[in-house]
Amino acid sequence: MAENQRIHPVAVDVEAPPTTPLVRPGASVSEKGSRRPPPVRRPIPAIIHAKPPKRASCCCCKCVCWTISLLLLLIIIAGAAAGVLYLVFRPKLPSYSVDSLKISSLGLNPDMSLYAEFDVKITADNPNEKIGIYYEKGGRLSVWYADAKLCDGSLPEFYQGHRNKTQLHLALTGQTQYGSGLMTALQEQQQTGRIPLDLKVDAPVAIKLGRLKLKKVRILGQCMLVVDNLSANNSISIKASNCSFRLKL
Repeated sequence: MAENQRIHPVAVDVEAPPTTPLVRPGASVSEKGSRRPPPVRRPIPAIIHAKPPKRASCCCCKCVCWTISLLLLLIIIAGAAAGVLYLVFRPKLPSYSVDSLKISSLGLNPDMSLYAEFDVKITADNPNEKIGIYYEKGGRLSVWYADAKLCDGSLPEFYQGHRNKTQLHLALTGQTQYGSGLMTALQEQQQTGRIPLDLKVDAPVAIKLGRLKLKKVRILGQCMLVVDNLSANNSISIKASNCSFRLKL
């Protein structure tokens, strides 16, 4: 029976067209057979050319730099000139001392104000060898007790030469309101034999360097005095004196 079974060969069509591939043309296939996406095309960024800076801004920057440089140069020159002047002239502040103090009048007026007349002699000393001092108009000398001004007067206008001492005789007058309490305080202080007084100097001066007259400045001075009494027309002894001075531009 087995002999009667025949094997019929299967006919193969050699000229049959090839099977259409499952992957579209241009697509890549990995080793496992999976699809790869097509390469991403990145856009090329556009190149924007910056505008060149304006010529005006460059000129402005140069002007600022030149101005700053010029100011620095002027400061250096001024500092050097001031240093040379200091070394040549060796400036020193003038000093003042109280030589004598006399009270012509000190009492109460009918309206209870305090009236005072002082005669003061002071010596102004210019210790500079090459600097002269012009005392200008508007200088004042005043006498204070505590915070109350008793009297004041004007300083004379004059020129003080090199290494010169000049004595000034000044008449001071003043009137203080509500003088009853002030007079009582002065009388109580006089019983101790030590009365503190404060003499203040405000002198506008101009400095002379050779033939050059500089701008006006102010000399502010203060002399703390201790006197033994304030009796009118009586000799007054100055027991202590401490003076200090400064320059105000």
